[in-house]
Amino acid sequence: MATASDVGVNGEKRAKISPDFLESKGVHETKALLAELCRHFYGLGWVSGTGGSITIKVHDDAIPKQNQLVVMSPSGVQKERMVPEDMYVLSPDGSVLSSPTVKPYPHKPPKCSDCGPLFMKAYQMRDAGAVIHSHGIESCLATMINPSAKEFRITHMEMIKGIKGHGYYDELVIPIIENTAYEYELTESLAKAIEAYPKTTAVLVRNHGIYVWGDSWIHAKTQAECYHYLFDVAIKLYQLGLDWSTPNHGPIQKVKEVAVGGCNGEASLKRCIVLDIEGTTTPISFVTDVLFPYARDNVHKHLSLTFDTAETKEDIKLLISQVQDDLEKGVVGAVPIPLDDSAKEEVIAAIVANVEAMIKADRKIPALKQLQGHIWLTGFENNELKGEVFEDVPRALERWHALGTKVYIYSSGSRLAQRLLFGNTKYGDLRKYLSGYFDTAVGNKRETRSYVEIRESVGVDKPSEILFVTDVFQEAVAAKAAGLDVNISIRPGNAPLPDNHGFKTIQSFSEI
Repeated sequence: MATASDVGVNGEKRAKISPDFLESKGVHETKALLAELCRHFYGLGWVSGTGGSITIKVHDDAIPKQNQLVVMSPSGVQKERMVPEDMYVLSPDGSVLSSPTVKPYPHKPPKCSDCGPLFMKAYQMRDAGAVIHSHGIESCLATMINPSAKEFRITHMEMIKGIKGHGYYDELVIPIIENTAYEYELTESLAKAIEAYPKTTAVLVRNHGIYVWGDSWIHAKTQAECYHYLFDVAIKLYQLGLDWSTPNHGPIQKVKEVAVGGCNGEASLKRCIVLDIEGTTTPISFVTDVLFPYARDNVHKHLSLTFDTAETKEDIKLLISQVQDDLEKGVVGAVPIPLDDSAKEEVIAAIVANVEAMIKADRKIPALKQLQGHIWLTGFENNELKGEVFEDVPRALERWHALGTKVYIYSSGSRLAQRLLFGNTKYGDLRKYLSGYFDTAVGNKRETRSYVEIRESVGVDKPSEILFVTDVFQEAVAAKAAGLDVNISIRPGNAPLPDNHGFKTIQSFSEI
C-alpha cells in the first residue's frame, strides 16, 4: 500500500495520520463493503462504464461521525472488477491518507474519484455516513421529461416512505442542478442545492445522474433504490400520459393558471392555492363544537386503551416535555405529569388535566395537535366523526384540479388531522385533489417566515404565483409580507376584520 499523502481532494495541505491506524479492522471491512457495493450497483446499471462512485465513512462508536475516516472508490476503474485494495482512504477533511498501488498496463494510474469534492459537501453539510453517485438511466431521464424544471416532484407513491422524513401522502421534492463538463465543477451548485432544500437527501444532475446520501451506507443504499424506483414510475406514468406529481395520478394536463382578482380588481395568475381550514374550508363551529370536544372527552379512554403502544408512548413523551416547559414558564393550567410509567392511572389523569387546559386555551402546539390527531383517527375509523366542509369546497377543488392548479392545506392542526378531515366528508374523499399538507412544523401561521418556507417548498418562480386563503387577518398580513397573494374568507361565524384591512374578501370559493 502506498504511503499516506498530505494532499486533499481539493489540493490543500493536510496533516498525516499514522499508517497503523489505516490498517484497522474497520478500514479493511469498509473497503471490502465498498467493493461489494460497486459490483452490486454495476449489476443495477448505476455505475457502468467506470462512471458513478461510492464513499462510506468508517464507523466507530468511539469517534464522532464528523471525525471518522472516509473510504472512497477510485475514478476510471471498472466497478464490477473492484477489490478492496483499489479504494482510497481520506481524512474527515478530504486529505488522501492512503492510495491504491499502481497496476500494470492496460490499467491507468490510480486517481481519487472526481466526485470527491461533492461527496465531501454532503459529509460536511449533512453529517452523512455514506454517499452514492449513480449514473442510472432512470435518474437521467427523470431530469429530461421537463428540461426547464428545477425540481423533480412526486406524491402518493408507497416508496416515498423509504425516503427520510417522508410519508405516503407527502410530496417528495428533489432539486435538479445543471450538468457541467467536469464533475468537480458541480461542487458549488450542489452545495447551493443542499442548502436551499434542507429536507432533501439527494440532488439530481440533469442528463447525468444523482447524488444520494444517508446516515449510514444502509440508509444511503435504501434511499437510492427508492429514488430510482420512483424515477422509473414517473417515466412509465409519463409514457402512459399520466401525471406522477398529483395525488390521483390522472391524465397529464397542461397547467392552466387560475385567474384571481387582486385588491384593485386586476387579475393575476396562480399556479398554487394554499388553503386554511378553520373558517375557510370548514365552519369554525365544526372545530370548536365537534372536534375539540371529541378529543377532550376521549383523552382518558384513548390513553387507557393504547397506553403501551409505541405511538402513544411518543405522544406522552412530547406532552411531558411540553408540560415541563409550561411549568417552568408558569403557564396557567399546567400540572406535573409523573415520570414513572408504572403509575399508569396517575400519568393518564395528569395528561387529561393538561390536555383539557390546552384545549380550553386553544393552544397551537405540536404535542397537543399530535395527540388530538390520533384520537380523531379513532373517531373517523369508528364513524363517530365525519369531516365537514362548506358546500362550495368540493366543486372548487375539482375545478382547480382540472385546471392543473396544485392545492395545498396549511393549518395549525396536524397533517394527520388534515388528511382525516378531507378524507372523510359527506362528499367523499377529497384528498385526491390535494397536493400536500403543511402544519406548524413549517412555523407559526402568523409569522412571515412560515410562508417563505411554503413558497420554497411548492416550487414556484414568484411568490405572487401562490394564492393563500385564510379567515385570520394576522395570517393574511404575514403571507402578504412573504410575497403571496391573499384572499380573506368571509364565512358564518368568522371573526370581524379590521376596518380598511386592504385585502380582497370572498364568501365562496366560486369567486376564485
